[in-house]
Amino acid sequence: MDYLTVVFLGIGLAMDAFAVSVCKGLAIGKVKLRPMVIIGLWFGFFQFLMPLIGYYLGQSFHSLIEAYDHWIAFGLLAVIGLNMIRESFSGEEEQNPSLDLQIMLLLAIATSIDAFAVGISIAMDGDEILIPAVAIGVITFGISVAGVKVGSIFGDRLGNRAELLGGIILITIGVKILLEHLGYI
Repeated sequence: MDYLTVVFLGIGLAMDAFAVSVCKGLAIGKVKLRPMVIIGLWFGFFQFLMPLIGYYLGQSFHSLIEAYDHWIAFGLLAVIGLNMIRESFSGEEEQNPSLDLQIMLLLAIATSIDAFAVGISIAMDGDEILIPAVAIGVITFGISVAGVKVGSIFGDRLGNRAELLGGIILITIGVKILLEHLGYI
């Protein structure tokens, strides 16, 4: 996987965390550095961890589905992307200022399930995982920190647009994987 694709993958996956971070910033109000970093670490760490878990699970059954793995990768990314686009129109974002362990754990897992599926997708594509996982985590950290600040300044106007953009990016990457395997790229 080339570096530009890894960056776009990281940005696309970070959009759920960005949307929730914007809502956290809105709920917190005047935000300081500490809550921004805490939220960024939660989302960044889980966005790093979940692709690793998905990758190693995906590798364990890759030989069974190698003939059509590119279709699975495309399907997973398309479903995730379409779900993000659908959610972008629902307007159902959480607005809770709490940074309690239970709340943050649930939010971190919820926003990184798509990263788990992407890890499986990367395993199906035969690419390595460490650089993409680190990039996804670091990008998500930065975008989440920025999201908290944006939310505290601008309110909830950006949350839904971020998920829409993330969904489009993930679908585009899925199409790219499919076209590469079919020999069109």
